[in-house]
Amino acid sequence: MVRMSAEERRESVIRAATIEFARGGYHGTSTEAIAKRVGVSQPYLFRLFPGKKAIFLATAERCVQDTIRTFEEASRGLQGEESLHAMADAYTKVIAEQPEMLMMQMQMYVAVGAAEQEGDHEFGEAVRAGWMRLWDTVHLPLGADANETTTFLAYGMLINCLVAMGFPPGHRVWEGMYPSARFKGRLEH
Repeated sequence: MVRMSAEERRESVIRAATIEFARGGYHGTSTEAIAKRVGVSQPYLFRLFPGKKAIFLATAERCVQDTIRTFEEASRGLQGEESLHAMADAYTKVIAEQPEMLMMQMQMYVAVGAAEQEGDHEFGEAVRAGWMRLWDTVHLPLGADANETTTFLAYGMLINCLVAMGFPPGHRVWEGMYPSARFKGRLEH
């Protein structure tokens, strides 16, 4: 059996944490559940990450990076409306195929709100920085237009909420979306 490097093990922790945090949120997920999913002990988990907060923030960062990569790949070489539809189509495909990514995003926003209420601003700073990188990623292909960028991201958040609530493809709530933004995937909660 080949041993994993610490970096490979960190990656496996982030993948496992995405699933666990997506299901239970920050407060409802134990490091024990993450360690068990990875197949390591909690002490080993804490050698890779200093604590649960660090695991969550690394997982949140990965979620944002994956979304940015989705938009970058979809919009490469495109501008304006072509990039808008390519990014919307790629995003709805990702959340259909990887529902844990959608739920992790939703949990990120909940965790920020809860942390801010508790006076912990680190969650918010990290997630807001990721959001701004996401904003910048879609801003240029959309013609560097703030209104277009806001509209695109607003549609994305609406899509997130509708999918998270379980509205199936073809439901009338999708009728007002541009076709590339209509959810076409399966729902697995």
